[in-house]
Amino acid sequence: MVVIKHPSEIGNFIEKPLTPSEWYHVTQEKINNFAEATSDHQWIHVDEERAKKEMPDGKTIAHGYFMVSLLPKLAAQNAQIQNSSKTLNYGSDKVRFINTVKAGSHVRLNRTIISCKEMKNGGYRVVNKCELEIKNESKPAFIAETISLVFS
Repeated sequence: MVVIKHPSEIGNFIEKPLTPSEWYHVTQEKINNFAEATSDHQWIHVDEERAKKEMPDGKTIAHGYFMVSLLPKLAAQNAQIQNSSKTLNYGSDKVRFINTVKAGSHVRLNRTIISCKEMKNGGYRVVNKCELEIKNESKPAFIAETISLVFS
């Protein structure tokens, strides 16, 4: 994991790939739990029997927003910013779902800091390029730009 000793040093890591996260196993149970939490029970996510007959590869697929919801967990494995009091999610730009994540797949986050600007309140506005890689697939699950506010 990349260690950034202070928020003021984030700019030194612009356009340098951070450490990839660990692989995360996307199980059917996790997909079902996300469906319960969001009330999104579309059959392509939760009906394993129907998916065997009607889906390519015969498997259910994870919700796109389930994969996006993994960003905080996986991004914490890319880099650690020391001496910060808090980090806030500010938003996401250009989220594009490129490939489906089938039940049983493994995914990991590759992240690069695109920009870092100091704000008037002493915090830093950090824009990241996030790509969720799917093990043994040529295309990622999604590509997104995320924005965080990091404070000393």
